[in-house]
Amino acid sequence: MTHECAKSIVRRMHDPKFASHYFVGHGVDVGGAPDPLERFRPFFPLMRDCDTWDLPQGDGQYLASVADETYDFLHSSHCLEHLVDPAVSLQNWLRVLKPGGHMVVMVPDEDMYEQGVFPSTFNDDHKWTFTIYKPESWSGRSLNVLDLLRDLGPQAEVQKVESLNSTFYHTNQRLDQTRLPTTECAIEFVVRKRQPSEVVAKGRLPG
Repeated sequence: MTHECAKSIVRRMHDPKFASHYFVGHGVDVGGAPDPLERFRPFFPLMRDCDTWDLPQGDGQYLASVADETYDFLHSSHCLEHLVDPAVSLQNWLRVLKPGGHMVVMVPDEDMYEQGVFPSTFNDDHKWTFTIYKPESWSGRSLNVLDLLRDLGPQAEVQKVESLNSTFYHTNQRLDQTRLPTTECAIEFVVRKRQPSEVVAKGRLPG
């Protein structure tokens, strides 16, 4: 996959929440090299800065050197499918967010990207495939995004889950469409980390 973050920028500029809510303050881009979100900071005026976390910084699954509640936002484009345990990864990504912060993640959609074949034809480092939700999948390594988000627990407020299929080119030929200049072939989800008071209120029984 090439420059998936760069492809997303024009689309995200047309959704005001990215500039006004999601990419605000001090952030981290997990798996961001060589296409870091920081490069596009001028398009998101409330973004103060965005650290790029990639292999030289350590394992993106744990972010072990990052203290709890360090970042205002976390971004990750097509990294989660490379990690050993996506559920553990998301828990740690939520851990390093400040309350009220947002996690913005893109993963490849298994039908648009892998196209019925796994291990992947197009990237042999992919350890998982992803779908928003299917009762059954052709992939033995398929993960339902909705299940992953549910298991994040009461701190996680899911704000968006979207299939990025508007530029997918329907053809009988199998090809890596992420190599096309416009096609994303992905699922994007946004999670807000609730404030502690919101978590307590959500768990309180009525009456």
